[in-house]
Amino acid sequence: MQEQEKQNNAVDIGTSDQSSAAPIAINDSRLVVQLENTKKLLHETTDALLRSRAETENGRRRSYEDIEKAKKFAIESFAESMVPVKDSLEMALMLDWPSFEAIREGVEITLKQLNSAFERHGLLEITPERGEKIDPAKHQAVALISTDEQAENTVVSVLQKGYMLADRLLRPAIVTAAKAASI
Repeated sequence: MQEQEKQNNAVDIGTSDQSSAAPIAINDSRLVVQLENTKKLLHETTDALLRSRAETENGRRRSYEDIEKAKKFAIESFAESMVPVKDSLEMALMLDWPSFEAIREGVEITLKQLNSAFERHGLLEITPERGEKIDPAKHQAVALISTDEQAENTVVSVLQKGYMLADRLLRPAIVTAAKAASI
């Protein structure tokens, strides 16, 4: 009878793979309850871990998709601002024999549209004044001109405007710079 009671209280704590070593018998009912609780906790923890991994992977996938969409449509607003500029240029080309004044007026209107689009999107011109100190972060000097009228390393003339987008330089202003006149 004692032998049968031992068999009833025995719990197999071996792995699910029955081909491994012989199962260990546990006779203490407190240990059996504790083992069952531990198995339940392990199952719950494993389930929570798998759910957490799935959520993390889904979050990564959504983030990747959002980044791809942002890259794809980042200039959408700017592109919408450029469409009227293109329309104006195309209309100017459709005129048969426009007068110089009509062409000039059309170019001025188109330039206003372009400047408005630039301003709306934070695209700022870099147009240094004559005599302004050369800033290597915004200006690119392509020639030096000897002069007694200006201090060294100052702007003599602007050959091409520069542009900044927010705080980032898109293109430096191309300038000529003053150097001391040789004696």
